Amino acid sequence: MKTLLILIFPAFLFSCMTVPKNVIYFQDLDKYRQNILLNDTAIYEPVIRKYDELLITVSAPVLDQVNVAQFNLPLTAYLTPGETEIQQSPSIQTYIVDRDGAINYPVIGRIHLAGLTKSQAIEHIRTLVSNYISDPIINMRIISYRIIILGEVVRPGPITISQDRISILDAIGAAGGLSIYGNRQNVLLIRENDNGSRDFIRFDLTKSDLFTSPYYYLQQNDKIIVEPNKTRLLDSKYGAAEGYKLSVLSMAFSAFFTITSTTITIFTLLRK
Repeated sequence: MKTLLILIFPAFLFSCMTVPKNVIYFQDLDKYRQNILLNDTAIYEPVIRKYDELLITVSAPVLDQVNVAQFNLPLTAYLTPGETEIQQSPSIQTYIVDRDGAINYPVIGRIHLAGLTKSQAIEHIRTLVSNYISDPIINMRIISYRIIILGEVVRPGPITISQDRISILDAIGAAGGLSIYGNRQNVLLIRENDNGSRDFIRFDLTKSDLFTSPYYYLQQNDKIIVEPNKTRLLDSKYGAAEGYKLSVLSMAFSAFFTITSTTITIFTLLRK
């Protein structure tokens, strides 16, 4: 009997020492067998929105250079406060999409762009400019593409995006990742739409459903809020030292009652 008890009791203790499930990302990823079916988010392209800042340049074959100049905003330079000479390098001016979703473009006039993807906007401008220049080349960049991350991440704050798309994982990675106090099961995404409405989407980073979500790729000015876990909430309520003591005490009592009840059960079985 004693030998059996000695073998069972350590095995029970080791079985209780498991990794917390609320820390590991994408715990059910194995069910996809290494491959996740991609949906339309795989070919996501940013959509131009009201109040976006756009950098648009036009180029063309050498013979049309004179005509090209009229479609590009002139370079500008600014005086440094307190200085009398311009020392900064000239920069290209940008376009701001107004509240009606349009920009004022040289020669052509107002062009409505809000609601178009980047490639659609480029093609639309190219078609209009083609009435004046043969085979124009249009380049566009969304300068105002940034994401804001708040809460339990290593480096909270705004993140400026240089590429055409960014996923929620890329954004969290750019912020240094979630801290150990971040609640991975309740990450909030706030998205403001052009019609004045807001979307509030919650993600569970311990599940792989995120990869097939239509919100996997972010849009301009999306806000991500990583909420604190229970440990952080205890710390804020009682202070770090008191919260730690309560956590340890709670674990100790839980372990004590579990071990006691298991030991009584084992002895009861051995007596029969």
